[in-house]
Amino acid sequence: MADIEIANEALSLTVTTTGGAVWRFLSLSGGAEMPLFREPPQGSDREALKSGCFPLVPFGNRVRDNRFSFDGREYWLKLNMDWDRHYLHGDGWTGEWQIVRHTSTEIALAFGHRGDGTPYAYDAEQRFSLAGPTLTTTLSVTNRGDIALPFGLGWHPYFPLTKETTLKAAARSYWDEDPTWLPTVEHPVAGDIDFSQPSRLPRRWVNTVFEGWSGKAKIDWPQRGISLAIDADPIFSRYLVFVSDPAFDAGYDYDFFCFEPMSHSANGHNMPSGGGLVRLAQGESLTGSVRYTCHRP
Repeated sequence: MADIEIANEALSLTVTTTGGAVWRFLSLSGGAEMPLFREPPQGSDREALKSGCFPLVPFGNRVRDNRFSFDGREYWLKLNMDWDRHYLHGDGWTGEWQIVRHTSTEIALAFGHRGDGTPYAYDAEQRFSLAGPTLTTTLSVTNRGDIALPFGLGWHPYFPLTKETTLKAAARSYWDEDPTWLPTVEHPVAGDIDFSQPSRLPRRWVNTVFEGWSGKAKIDWPQRGISLAIDADPIFSRYLVFVSDPAFDAGYDYDFFCFEPMSHSANGHNMPSGGGLVRLAQGESLTGSVRYTCHRP
């Protein structure tokens, strides 16, 4: 395990090789630090679920019944979390990444997976770079297996949540979910999860995939005098919003939410359309970037 830091006059970023996760992402101004991703706990623990953000590779979210068919063959996934009945979020967030490059403004990490509990064999790379008030994150995956499979990319960032926090992220539709957190029915966006204009996050359980995203979003913390603009490559045409609930997480106090850029739908493996997953043959790659720009008055 190793922590790697980069910083400039506006931003500070700490990445850990454990899970390839962003541990801290801070805005710097006048000697003051303000978290742009949620603050992790103190101590040496580097569990991805306590981080500021972790990668989703070779795909994100869940697959119904941990099985899927592709190119006429059946495939199975072995559970990777003892508290979830589905194989969850790929492998990158549970593995140890290697430092490929570390300069004053850029970090590059690499991760390799070779079919332990899944049919996937791949190499992945993450790059983090700072330029002024902007953090650029890039994730890529290359199929190293001898069979073609459906791949996807995403990130799982956690953001500070206050009563005044607003989110703007226009989308076309959203999915209902069943008791196992998998999508069921698609609906036009409406109600308290319509973020076409800046809106406060609901104080209730939300675990919702949105379709038809333009790649533009903005999070505003009015009482902190700061906002974060998100600009994602076209490959990220979906996002997931997660707001937990004290009944699910006894320590939760509506103090963070997740806004997860994704290239594909949850359970896309079992959708007739493929849900945005991309077929990669041996040696083929998929890549995408998301930019986070901090604005102060």
